Amino acid sequence: MKVICVGQNYRAHRDEMGGEEMSHPTLFGKFAETIIRDGEPIVLPRDSTHIDAEAELAVVIGKTVRRVSRERALEAVRGYVCANDVSARDWQYGDGQWFRGKNVQTFCPVGPDEPVPVSEVGDGSGLRVMQLLNGDVLQDGTTSDLIFDVPFLVAFASLGLTLEPGDLILTGTPAGVGYAREPKISLKPGDVVEVSVEGVGRLTNPVVAET
Repeated sequence: MKVICVGQNYRAHRDEMGGEEMSHPTLFGKFAETIIRDGEPIVLPRDSTHIDAEAELAVVIGKTVRRVSRERALEAVRGYVCANDVSARDWQYGDGQWFRGKNVQTFCPVGPDEPVPVSEVGDGSGLRVMQLLNGDVLQDGTTSDLIFDVPFLVAFASLGLTLEPGDLILTGTPAGVGYAREPKISLKPGDVVEVSVEGVGRLTNPVVAET
């Protein structure tokens, strides 16, 4: 199982993070060991000083494809789920690359268990994506702000990889992440993070300290 993520794929989030315009998506990966389900705890590593949650629409692949065209990309999609690309920001930026900060165990909550089919959500455009932290709204955007849409992302990822059933593509996160705020907001033990995607569902995870 592959988890393919897209960095700074919302215009407003790219701007708040000081990113530049891109001619193609920035992809990175998470290991399957990072995945947890609705209700399971996000475990904060004790050596990190700033942990962010990132609300995302995620694509579940349902058909094996390689070099699929943008026009036929949705034929490979089983459906959509909510995802949370949890990130250790101090590791992500301090290391000079994103591998360690993105691949802590429990750093990829995903749900619901059953994807919402393409027949109900279409190409994923125009959906409201939100993050609530302890009931307060941090992120509130729509997939209309995506720089690269779902069909493009599926086609682009399939240029170099064979996409297989069960693979996930996390499409990016809207503006409002804790790291971009002043003062910064970092997850802490006792928090509850909710990710809501219009037409797809809600994903809720408590936050606990590493023991």
